[in-house]
Amino acid sequence: MRLRTPKALAVAAALLFLAAGGCTDTTVEPKSTLTEANVFDDPASYQMLIAKVYAGLAVTGQRGQYGAGDITHPDEGFTQYVRLLWEFEQLPTDEVLISWGGDAGLLELNSGVWGSSNAFLQAMYYRIFFQVMMANEFLRQTTDAKLDERGNVSSSLRAQIATWRAEARFLRALSYWHGIDLFGSIPLVTENDPLGATPPQQATRADIYNFIVSELTTIIPELPAPGASTYGRATGTAGSMLLAKLYMNAEVYTGAPNYGGVLTALAPVLAGPYTLAPVYRNNFRADNHTSPEIIFAVTQDGQRTQAYGAVTFLIHASCGGPMVDSDYGISGCWWGIRLKPQGYNLYLPPFEVAGDTRSSYFVDNGSGSAVTNMFNFTDGIAAPKYINKTSTGASGSDATFVDTDYPMFRLADAYLMYAEAVVRGGGGTRAQALAYINALRQRAYGNTSGDITDPEMTLQFILDERGRELLWEGHRRTDLVRYGLFTGGTYIWAWKGNVLAGQSTSAHLNLYPLPANELVANPNLTQNPGY
Repeated sequence: MRLRTPKALAVAAALLFLAAGGCTDTTVEPKSTLTEANVFDDPASYQMLIAKVYAGLAVTGQRGQYGAGDITHPDEGFTQYVRLLWEFEQLPTDEVLISWGGDAGLLELNSGVWGSSNAFLQAMYYRIFFQVMMANEFLRQTTDAKLDERGNVSSSLRAQIATWRAEARFLRALSYWHGIDLFGSIPLVTENDPLGATPPQQATRADIYNFIVSELTTIIPELPAPGASTYGRATGTAGSMLLAKLYMNAEVYTGAPNYGGVLTALAPVLAGPYTLAPVYRNNFRADNHTSPEIIFAVTQDGQRTQAYGAVTFLIHASCGGPMVDSDYGISGCWWGIRLKPQGYNLYLPPFEVAGDTRSSYFVDNGSGSAVTNMFNFTDGIAAPKYINKTSTGASGSDATFVDTDYPMFRLADAYLMYAEAVVRGGGGTRAQALAYINALRQRAYGNTSGDITDPEMTLQFILDERGRELLWEGHRRTDLVRYGLFTGGTYIWAWKGNVLAGQSTSAHLNLYPLPANELVANPNLTQNPGY
């Protein structure tokens, strides 16, 4: 579902106006001549509103590529949801550096020296709550009482709306998961909270975790089945995958592990219909909507979903140096992101035996893997994993805005989660876990030469394999936090702690700070320790 018409944009604007009380950032309130009294005269408005909730993951505002941004920021392009999430999950880790020296907030993420005034931090926080706000308003406007009152909703549309309500709850749960993963204890606001109320109270991380688990458990049976017609939408399988993600990190969020819950939640994911794509790179191409592996994607369309974020950012920013932009289906390289040495080394002995084709797209700009100058793109290995070319070599529909979807959840991740949960004592069988890992490695090697044996299937190996299989897919910080390696001195990588050789960092950095502006706007909030 995509917003394609002026009418859709007008309805979305009305939604923003109606929902302005859902977030405490009220410095700029959207204006609209439409009201609840007339916007729903057109029954098609319901589909347009749920489409806008989905679109909040993909676009930045009401005018396509730029203009009328959903949240306030000096550069709207920086505020796209997936772009921000990816930066917060990747830049502070052992996998990525960005060379844009003029963006102080990004450089703080590169090196782990951020504070509560970081502009990107504020944008991420507000993106999360903007999504929550829109989902809440959709739920407010689609109760049985509201539909009865309006009297213009057919029985077939009412059935569709019931499904869309479950999808809105999934999207809200997804953003709340991102919220507790990045920020910890944040406000919990639902459709039952009145608009225009006083600033919301801060809920504990564990309370929001329990809320998400309860929501997902309720809605999974109500979500649509996976299939071609529901690609890019929240299916029951996507709900189960999100629930497994919650359980995988339960010890971080609540203090109590739940690896048995991971295996239970993964059972319907692993039962099908998803299968591994025969060619690894096809998960990251302009026709990756045809991949049998992608469970939930943020869809992109060079003609209809235009924003300077998500995969448009990932493809352009991965390109520079001697690389030719047209080889990647784009016009213009941004000379931005490349690998840190430790991310690159995972593909080399002694970490990996020769022959892993998952690194075949890497580009040595001539300086090797060392990054002695953070601001020099040609220091380090480029990693253009995502490409605006199809599996047959055709370019995407637009050379600026790409057709390549962002695979937020895919089956390979489920395989690795199963293996980790087994090794951590959650149940299941080691034989099945080993089979899942070797299935990934046989795809990577094209044969069994990269297979491992049971004694080699350790937690450290699984973390390393996640680094190889899921490189630059927005999971690394969460993985390192779960393993207890994101902060401290046990694992050091280049530029950790803002020094070239890396250094130990404080444990308080396992959480980002709440934005300073939000603490002023909402006196009910308490800052995370250490900030």
